[in-house]
Amino acid sequence: MTDIAESEEWRKATSYQITDEDIARAQSQVGFYDAAREREYIQTATSDNIRNFAHGCGNDNPLFCDPEYGRGTRWGSVIAPGMMAGVINSPMRGEPTPDHIKAARKSLFRGIHVFVSGSKWDWYRPIHPGDTLFSFYGDESVEAKDSEFAGRSVIRVRREVKVNQRGEVVAVYRVLMVLTERKTAAKKGKYSALEPATYTEDDIAAIDAIYEAEQVQGATPRDFGAVAVGDSLGVMAKGPLTVTDVVCFHAGGYGFVPYAPTVGRLAYKNRKRIPPFYIKNEYGVPDVAQRLHWDPKWAQAIGNPMAYDYGVMRENYLYHYLTDWCGDDGVVLGLHDEIRKFNYMGDLQKITGEVTAKREENGQGLVDVAVRFTNQRGEETVKATATIALPLNGKLPLYPPVPEALAQDAARMMANHWRLSARR
Repeated sequence: MTDIAESEEWRKATSYQITDEDIARAQSQVGFYDAAREREYIQTATSDNIRNFAHGCGNDNPLFCDPEYGRGTRWGSVIAPGMMAGVINSPMRGEPTPDHIKAARKSLFRGIHVFVSGSKWDWYRPIHPGDTLFSFYGDESVEAKDSEFAGRSVIRVRREVKVNQRGEVVAVYRVLMVLTERKTAAKKGKYSALEPATYTEDDIAAIDAIYEAEQVQGATPRDFGAVAVGDSLGVMAKGPLTVTDVVCFHAGGYGFVPYAPTVGRLAYKNRKRIPPFYIKNEYGVPDVAQRLHWDPKWAQAIGNPMAYDYGVMRENYLYHYLTDWCGDDGVVLGLHDEIRKFNYMGDLQKITGEVTAKREENGQGLVDVAVRFTNQRGEETVKATATIALPLNGKLPLYPPVPEALAQDAARMMANHWRLSARR
């Protein structure tokens, strides 16, 4: 076996740099929105894949997992956790991408490491079994900056609009991505002093006690009038993090398309398509760069003490926490989260939250909440805010209307999709 950090593959993988040209090309694309042509693992929601996705996040809420239970709710069936919109996509047909955009995208930020540091969601309707989702996307902003951890970096905010087969906007998903040079990140070694967490039998018993006490509000309405500013949302545990957690998240439907982990001939074809994404492991075998989420040697080679989760995993844990609290009749309208720290293998996350404000608006009872994730070292790893609509005076809350300009954009994109599909 070879030391990854001393190999020729490593030297090649860490030779890629963020250039002024790359930054300028990325900024030239801001505001351009293209049809998402990727085929995700899941294209159409079903009762089974909704349940599998929920289970991949550790979520056993019957609203998402039990079709018989779902039929008795206001929704008439199970519905998908709102964040599942981020992993459902059927290829959308669209007009050809302009040549200048194609040129700007070619080999952009080649070999540069990317991780998610937060997101913002706005939801407009639920996802039922049978719903197929399409999307169009583009960058809202691109900003170059210096990072304490990774030297020069780029902050990109990608906006993705999720639309169902009826042309209705389901959600708008904004992802904040940080791009860093692998070589710079490895040299910093900011977190190198961290030691892996270990747990005694008593420690595990204390964590199990949190799991045992967790409650799903479920069919019992959480009424707006009974909620007060300062109320706790309770405590939820996630972890300690294992490689199994990451595997289950992928098995639940997280594809990471178009960089999806693949096997055999598919991996070979993917490696030909995006060779910088594959770096040889200690056995000399080309493997995906994203294996830092389960391969400690690769994680250490790029400057982390051990493997860590996907940030989007904790975002889904956040949605689980909110929907357990608000009950079947509540509606999570939107949230914003910031990923503050890595969640390393062996780390425990305790989720806590409280009501920060409440108001009546357009006949709706709206509640603002603040949520934080804290690990076993007492560090805040996620900071989030959300707005939830709760039943008010016996009236069920509704999703908000879609802004007119957004609805028109969605209708135009879907009209193009169906027109181009009919030509084939």
